[in-house]
Amino acid sequence: MDARTFLGLARRDDDPLRWRLAVTPGISAGGHFLFGGCGLGAGIEVMEHATGRPCVWASAQYLSYAPVGSVVDLDVTVAVAGHHMSQARCVGRVGSEEIFTVNAALGERPMEIRRVWSQAPDVPSPAASRPRQFPPEMTESVLGRLETRIAEGRQFFELDGKLGSGRSATWCRVPELLEPSAAALAVLGDFVPSGIGQALGLPAGGNSLDNTLRVVRVVPSEWILVDVRIQAVDRGFAHGLAHLWAQDGSLLATASQSVIVRLWEDGRPSRRRRLKPSPEV
Repeated sequence: MDARTFLGLARRDDDPLRWRLAVTPGISAGGHFLFGGCGLGAGIEVMEHATGRPCVWASAQYLSYAPVGSVVDLDVTVAVAGHHMSQARCVGRVGSEEIFTVNAALGERPMEIRRVWSQAPDVPSPAASRPRQFPPEMTESVLGRLETRIAEGRQFFELDGKLGSGRSATWCRVPELLEPSAAALAVLGDFVPSGIGQALGLPAGGNSLDNTLRVVRVVPSEWILVDVRIQAVDRGFAHGLAHLWAQDGSLLATASQSVIVRLWEDGRPSRRRRLKPSPEV
Protein backbone atom coordinates (compact mmCIF):
# COMPACT_ATOMS: atom_id res chain seq x y z
CA MET A 1 0.00 0.00 0.00
CA ASP A 2 1.29 3.48 -0.87
CA ALA A 3 0.62 6.69 1.07
CA ARG A 4 -2.17 7.77 -1.29
CA THR A 5 -4.08 4.57 -0.57
CA PHE A 6 -3.28 4.69 3.17
CA LEU A 7 -4.76 8.17 3.40
CA GLY A 8 -7.70 7.43 1.09
CA LEU A 9 -7.00 10.19 -1.43
CA ALA A 10 -9.09 10.30 -4.61
CA ARG A 11 -9.13 12.68 -7.58
CA ARG A 12 -12.05 15.01 -8.21
CA ASP A 13 -13.19 15.10 -11.84
CA ASP A 14 -9.97 13.32 -12.89
CA ASP A 15 -8.14 16.64 -12.33
CA PRO A 16 -4.52 16.31 -11.04
CA LEU A 17 -4.96 19.59 -9.11
CA ARG A 18 -8.24 18.66 -7.39
CA TRP A 19 -8.51 15.87 -4.82
CA ARG A 20 -10.83 14.59 -2.12
CA LEU A 21 -9.96 13.23 1.33
CA ALA A 22 -12.68 11.42 3.29
CA VAL A 23 -12.01 11.78 7.03
CA THR A 24 -12.28 8.29 8.52
CA PRO A 25 -11.29 7.05 12.00
CA GLY A 26 -8.14 5.58 10.42
CA ILE A 27 -6.74 9.05 9.65
CA SER A 28 -8.18 10.82 12.69
CA ALA A 29 -6.79 12.03 15.99
CA GLY A 30 -8.13 10.86 19.33
CA GLY A 31 -10.65 13.72 19.27
CA HIS A 32 -12.28 12.22 16.18
CA PHE A 33 -11.11 14.83 13.70
CA LEU A 34 -8.47 14.76 10.97
CA PHE A 35 -5.00 14.00 12.36
CA GLY A 36 -2.77 16.97 11.49
CA GLY A 37 0.03 14.81 10.10
CA CYS A 38 -2.44 13.13 7.75
CA GLY A 39 -3.53 16.54 6.48
CA LEU A 40 0.08 17.56 5.87
CA GLY A 41 0.81 14.18 4.31
CA ALA A 42 -2.19 14.49 1.99
CA GLY A 43 -1.05 17.95 0.89
CA ILE A 44 2.46 16.68 0.20
CA GLU A 45 1.19 13.65 -1.72
CA VAL A 46 -1.06 15.63 -4.08
CA MET A 47 1.56 18.33 -4.68
CA GLU A 48 4.20 15.69 -5.49
CA HIS A 49 1.73 14.17 -7.95
CA ALA A 50 0.87 17.55 -9.49
CA THR A 51 4.49 18.60 -9.99
CA GLY A 52 6.10 15.20 -10.57
CA ARG A 53 8.79 16.23 -8.07
CA PRO A 54 9.73 15.01 -4.56
CA CYS A 55 9.09 17.16 -1.51
CA VAL A 56 11.97 19.18 -0.06
CA TRP A 57 10.01 21.20 2.47
CA ALA A 58 6.35 21.52 3.39
CA SER A 59 4.59 23.49 6.09
CA ALA A 60 0.94 23.29 7.15
CA GLN A 61 -1.09 25.86 9.06
CA TYR A 62 -4.18 24.40 10.74
CA LEU A 63 -7.16 26.74 10.88
CA SER A 64 -10.04 24.49 11.88
CA TYR A 65 -11.04 20.85 12.44
CA ALA A 66 -12.39 18.35 9.93
CA PRO A 67 -14.54 15.84 11.89
CA VAL A 68 -14.78 12.16 11.11
CA GLY A 69 -17.44 11.69 8.44
CA SER A 70 -16.62 14.92 6.62
CA VAL A 71 -14.89 15.23 3.25
CA VAL A 72 -11.97 17.59 2.69
CA ASP A 73 -11.64 19.05 -0.82
CA LEU A 74 -7.99 19.64 -1.73
CA ASP A 75 -7.06 22.24 -4.36
CA VAL A 76 -3.46 22.52 -5.57
CA THR A 77 -1.86 25.60 -7.08
CA VAL A 78 1.60 25.32 -8.66
CA ALA A 79 2.81 28.90 -8.24
CA VAL A 80 6.31 28.45 -9.71
CA ALA A 81 7.80 25.66 -11.83
CA GLY A 82 11.54 26.15 -12.43
CA HIS A 83 14.22 23.96 -13.99
CA HIS A 84 14.83 21.96 -10.81
CA MET A 85 12.24 23.10 -8.29
CA SER A 86 8.54 23.89 -8.02
CA GLN A 87 6.77 25.98 -5.40
CA ALA A 88 3.18 24.95 -4.69
CA ARG A 89 0.38 25.20 -2.17
CA CYS A 90 -2.60 23.06 -1.28
CA VAL A 91 -5.74 24.33 0.45
CA GLY A 92 -8.03 21.88 2.25
CA ARG A 93 -11.69 22.86 2.75
CA VAL A 94 -14.83 21.26 4.13
CA GLY A 95 -17.57 22.98 2.20
CA SER A 96 -16.64 26.67 2.24
CA GLU A 97 -14.61 26.44 5.49
CA GLU A 98 -10.83 26.40 5.12
CA ILE A 99 -9.32 23.68 7.33
CA PHE A 100 -5.61 23.86 6.48
CA THR A 101 -3.13 25.26 4.00
CA VAL A 102 0.08 23.50 3.01
CA ASN A 103 2.91 25.34 1.27
CA ALA A 104 5.77 23.34 -0.23
CA ALA A 105 8.97 23.35 -2.27
CA LEU A 106 9.51 20.28 -4.43
CA GLY A 107 12.37 19.07 -6.60
CA GLU A 108 16.02 18.11 -6.49
CA ARG A 109 19.24 19.59 -7.83
CA PRO A 110 22.29 17.78 -9.23
CA MET A 111 25.01 17.90 -6.56
CA GLU A 112 27.46 15.23 -5.44
CA ILE A 113 27.96 16.61 -1.91
CA ARG A 114 26.10 14.63 0.75
CA ARG A 115 26.80 15.24 4.43
CA VAL A 116 24.78 14.94 7.66
CA TRP A 117 26.01 16.52 10.89
CA SER A 118 23.19 15.43 13.19
CA GLN A 119 23.64 12.08 14.93
CA ALA A 120 21.02 9.52 15.87
CA PRO A 121 20.59 8.97 19.62
CA ASP A 122 21.93 5.80 21.22
CA VAL A 123 18.70 3.97 22.07
CA PRO A 124 17.57 0.32 22.24
CA SER A 125 16.50 -1.37 19.01
CA PRO A 126 12.79 -1.79 18.22
CA ALA A 127 12.96 -5.42 19.37
CA ALA A 128 14.43 -4.34 22.73
CA SER A 129 11.99 -1.45 23.27
CA ARG A 130 8.68 -1.63 25.16
CA PRO A 131 5.41 -1.46 23.19
CA ARG A 132 3.83 1.92 23.80
CA GLN A 133 0.45 1.87 25.55
CA PHE A 134 -2.17 4.48 24.70
CA PRO A 135 -5.46 5.33 26.44
CA PRO A 136 -8.37 3.62 24.64
CA GLU A 137 -9.62 6.95 23.32
CA MET A 138 -6.39 7.42 21.39
CA THR A 139 -6.33 3.97 19.79
CA GLU A 140 -9.59 4.67 17.92
CA SER A 141 -7.58 6.78 15.50
CA VAL A 142 -4.62 6.67 13.13
CA LEU A 143 -2.59 5.43 16.12
CA GLY A 144 -4.47 2.15 15.85
CA ARG A 145 -2.81 1.62 12.45
CA LEU A 146 0.71 2.16 13.81
CA GLU A 147 3.00 -0.06 15.85
CA THR A 148 4.97 1.99 18.38
CA ARG A 149 7.68 1.14 20.89
CA ILE A 150 9.26 3.36 23.53
CA ALA A 151 12.98 3.79 22.90
CA GLU A 152 13.33 6.61 25.46
CA GLY A 153 10.50 7.84 27.67
CA ARG A 154 7.64 6.78 29.91
CA GLN A 155 4.22 5.19 29.52
CA PHE A 156 1.20 7.43 30.20
CA PHE A 157 0.58 5.74 33.57
CA GLU A 158 4.24 6.34 34.55
CA LEU A 159 3.98 10.14 34.25
CA ASP A 160 4.17 11.18 37.90
CA GLY A 161 4.67 14.94 37.67
CA LYS A 162 8.46 14.79 37.54
CA LEU A 163 9.86 16.98 34.79
CA GLY A 164 11.65 15.17 32.00
CA SER A 165 14.65 16.22 29.95
CA GLY A 166 12.44 17.42 27.09
CA ARG A 167 13.69 14.59 24.90
CA SER A 168 11.93 11.31 24.14
CA ALA A 169 12.07 8.79 21.32
CA THR A 170 9.62 6.31 19.83
CA TRP A 171 10.13 3.60 17.23
CA CYS A 172 7.22 3.64 14.75
CA ARG A 173 6.18 1.18 12.09
CA VAL A 174 3.24 1.44 9.69
CA PRO A 175 2.44 -2.19 8.77
CA GLU A 176 0.12 -1.18 5.92
CA LEU A 177 2.69 0.97 4.14
CA LEU A 178 5.02 -0.83 1.75
CA GLU A 179 6.60 2.26 0.20
CA PRO A 180 8.53 4.96 2.09
CA SER A 181 7.45 8.50 1.23
CA ALA A 182 7.49 12.10 2.41
CA ALA A 183 3.75 11.82 3.11
CA ALA A 184 4.36 8.89 5.48
CA LEU A 185 7.09 10.87 7.26
CA ALA A 186 4.64 13.77 7.67
CA VAL A 187 2.27 11.47 9.57
CA LEU A 188 5.04 10.30 11.93
CA GLY A 189 6.44 13.82 12.32
CA ASP A 190 3.16 14.77 13.99
CA PHE A 191 4.33 12.83 17.05
CA VAL A 192 5.91 16.04 18.40
CA PRO A 193 2.92 16.69 20.73
CA SER A 194 3.47 13.27 22.32
CA GLY A 195 6.69 14.65 23.78
CA ILE A 196 4.86 17.31 25.79
CA GLY A 197 3.67 14.86 28.43
CA GLN A 198 7.15 13.30 28.58
CA ALA A 199 8.69 16.73 29.17
CA LEU A 200 6.14 17.89 31.77
CA GLY A 201 5.79 14.52 33.46
CA LEU A 202 2.01 14.82 33.07
CA PRO A 203 -0.55 13.10 30.82
CA ALA A 204 -0.66 15.77 28.15
CA GLY A 205 -0.61 16.42 24.42
CA GLY A 206 -2.10 19.11 22.28
CA ASN A 207 -3.54 20.43 19.05
CA SER A 208 -1.08 21.50 16.37
CA LEU A 209 -1.10 25.07 15.12
CA ASP A 210 1.40 24.25 12.41
CA ASN A 211 3.53 21.39 11.16
CA THR A 212 6.69 21.66 9.08
CA LEU A 213 8.53 18.77 7.44
CA ARG A 214 12.03 19.11 5.97
CA VAL A 215 13.00 16.05 3.95
CA VAL A 216 16.65 15.01 3.76
CA ARG A 217 16.36 11.73 1.87
CA VAL A 218 13.72 9.01 1.84
CA VAL A 219 15.25 5.54 2.19
CA PRO A 220 13.58 2.19 2.96
CA SER A 221 13.31 1.38 6.67
CA GLU A 222 10.81 -0.92 8.39
CA TRP A 223 11.00 1.09 11.62
CA ILE A 224 11.47 4.85 11.95
CA LEU A 225 12.77 6.45 15.14
CA VAL A 226 10.86 9.63 16.03
CA ASP A 227 13.37 11.55 18.17
CA VAL A 228 11.31 14.33 19.83
CA ARG A 229 12.80 17.39 21.50
CA ILE A 230 10.44 19.75 23.33
CA GLN A 231 12.11 23.14 23.51
CA ALA A 232 9.71 25.11 25.71
CA VAL A 233 6.21 25.30 27.21
CA ASP A 234 4.90 28.77 27.98
CA ARG A 235 1.66 30.78 27.72
CA GLY A 236 -0.28 27.58 27.12
CA PHE A 237 1.73 26.62 24.03
CA ALA A 238 4.55 24.16 23.42
CA HIS A 239 7.28 24.32 20.78
CA GLY A 240 9.23 21.29 19.67
CA LEU A 241 10.87 19.39 16.88
CA ALA A 242 11.61 15.82 15.88
CA HIS A 243 14.37 14.09 13.95
CA LEU A 244 13.18 11.08 11.96
CA TRP A 245 15.81 8.34 11.69
CA ALA A 246 15.96 5.12 9.67
CA GLN A 247 17.10 1.93 11.39
CA ASP A 248 20.52 2.23 9.75
CA GLY A 249 21.01 5.68 11.32
CA SER A 250 20.17 7.70 8.19
CA LEU A 251 18.47 11.03 8.84
CA LEU A 252 15.24 10.97 6.83
CA ALA A 253 13.69 14.30 7.80
CA THR A 254 13.07 16.80 10.56
CA ALA A 255 9.69 18.03 11.75
CA SER A 256 8.74 21.01 13.92
CA GLN A 257 5.52 22.24 15.49
CA SER A 258 3.87 24.76 17.78
CA VAL A 259 1.09 23.18 19.81
CA ILE A 260 -1.87 24.24 21.98
CA VAL A 261 -1.16 22.31 25.19
CA ARG A 262 -3.95 20.07 26.52
CA LEU A 263 -3.77 18.15 29.79
CA TRP A 264 -5.53 14.79 29.87
CA GLU A 265 -8.18 13.49 32.25
CA ASP A 266 -9.50 9.91 32.06
CA GLY A 267 -7.96 9.36 28.64
CA ARG A 268 -9.41 12.55 27.17
CA PRO A 269 -7.90 16.02 26.62
CA SER A 270 -9.35 18.60 28.98
CA ARG A 271 -9.83 22.26 28.14
CA ARG A 272 -10.63 23.05 31.77
CA ARG A 273 -7.32 22.19 33.41
CA ARG A 274 -4.66 24.87 33.25
CA LEU A 275 -0.91 24.58 33.40
CA LYS A 276 0.45 26.07 36.61
CA PRO A 277 3.31 28.52 36.10
CA SER A 278 6.67 26.99 36.99
CA PRO A 279 10.12 28.59 36.96
CA GLU A 280 11.44 25.26 35.68
CA VAL A 281 9.30 25.21 32.54
